[in-house]
Amino acid sequence: MLRAVIFDCDGVIADSERSHLRAFQRVLSEEGLTLSEEDYFARYLAMDDRGCFTAVYRDAGRQLDGGLLRDLISRKAACYLDEVKGGVELVPGAVDLARGLARLFPCAIASGALRHEVEMVLEAAMLTASFTTIVTAEDVSRGKPDPESFVTALARINAATGASPPVLPADCLVIEDSRHGIAAAHAAGMPCLAVATSYPAEELAEAEMVVKGFVGFDAETVVARFGGQ
Repeated sequence: MLRAVIFDCDGVIADSERSHLRAFQRVLSEEGLTLSEEDYFARYLAMDDRGCFTAVYRDAGRQLDGGLLRDLISRKAACYLDEVKGGVELVPGAVDLARGLARLFPCAIASGALRHEVEMVLEAAMLTASFTTIVTAEDVSRGKPDPESFVTALARINAATGASPPVLPADCLVIEDSRHGIAAAHAAGMPCLAVATSYPAEELAEAEMVVKGFVGFDAETVVARFGGQ
């Protein structure tokens, strides 16, 4: 029985995955490292900044200490803001879907992005009031595919709403765009609806439901598939 919904942000609400990629590429190039679009989508998408830089350095056989990591994250955040200074593009249909689901269920964001990046998206989409809580990279120690962000988001939903009985993971739907995100949802014990904005639909087949996009896909369709209260 569906009782809560957790959205990823990049690739689900904001059409921003390639903006993040370009920001990573700009910073890594300054360090003598390259990151191809193919490698990013195949290996690193859905990781938070900490996880992505750590993995890229590890895969390149390069050492990365804490000070440099913090500097890379700070520089990447600045590059990302420069990439989206003209405005944040939104995934078509995402705003209507989020508003529709928020009228029926408590909703949360669980994203590997930084808090100010997520808040910028929600403000641009006028969706801030639709979400009970926001979990970002600053709130967890392990990024996706680890389930920590989804587990944290559900705990905060239960604390904020005082749901009785508490919402169980099986009753909390995750909406994601990546394979790492699907894996994290399942590791948290949550079903997943995947949207094919970042990967072809066939690469997201482990999700309980896959849609090509959100246009014409509304809250009532979600309830019909996953079961309302």
